[in-house]
Amino acid sequence: MLRAFSQVDVFAAEPYRGNALAVVLDGAGLTTEEMGRFAAWTNLSETTFLLPPRDPAADYRVRIFTPTCELPFAGHPTLGSCHAWLEAGGVPRDKGEIVQECGAGLIRLRTTGDGLAFEAPPLIRSGPVDEPLVEEIARSLGIPRADFVDVIWADNGPGWVAVLLADAESVLALRPGMVPVDVGVAGPYPAGSPCAFEVRAFTPEHGATVEDPVTGSLNASLAQWLLRTGRAEAPYVAAQGTVLGRSGRVHITTGADGQVWVGGSVITCVSGRAEL
Repeated sequence: MLRAFSQVDVFAAEPYRGNALAVVLDGAGLTTEEMGRFAAWTNLSETTFLLPPRDPAADYRVRIFTPTCELPFAGHPTLGSCHAWLEAGGVPRDKGEIVQECGAGLIRLRTTGDGLAFEAPPLIRSGPVDEPLVEEIARSLGIPRADFVDVIWADNGPGWVAVLLADAESVLALRPGMVPVDVGVAGPYPAGSPCAFEVRAFTPEHGATVEDPVTGSLNASLAQWLLRTGRAEAPYVAAQGTVLGRSGRVHITTGADGQVWVGGSVITCVSGRAEL
């Protein structure tokens, strides 16, 4: 069966400089195995499938797959899926926001001057990281443990351990070996720079470390941590993907209730139909 399909670039102001996402706009009737097989074939960090919502408060439902597993939530698939849904003619119940249903529950989105933004979901794990794991992470990053300004669990679904280094230059200089867990690293730029932080995301996959170009879920949990501890002030912009030749830009803002919003632009690069 031919199904409408898009491939979009998320968190990029120009095509092919952000993070790619495959979106099947009609996933109805597909089994989990079929979705997983297609996601493995696209070989992108994530592929999503749009479905009718089960929750009456939601506008649509999304299932998010990596090439190897399904995720309850991920950031750039949330923005990319919403963009594809709107572009395909989706009309939200509330003109002020879009509500996405996913494995993590209901995620609110809204349009902004920078594209789309999602409300950062609550952390499912936070707090101190056991010191043996911290030391292992430092070794995998190839730097002394003393270079860590701070480290904390900042997991909103994928499983992030967040590491803060002294500056963006230190983040850009990292050449990691095999990381033991999903690790996000941030370092501040000097005051007055166009971007407030440089961010990198490393995950262990099939015996190797993979770097994600631009990571919405990580930037969401980083923002919650950095704002709460006074290390950042909203609004701010984080850069990611620089080492990979990308120019990802993640816009962090806060609402009247103090809730963190994570936004960026989305560009459709491929559209057509896929046989599934």
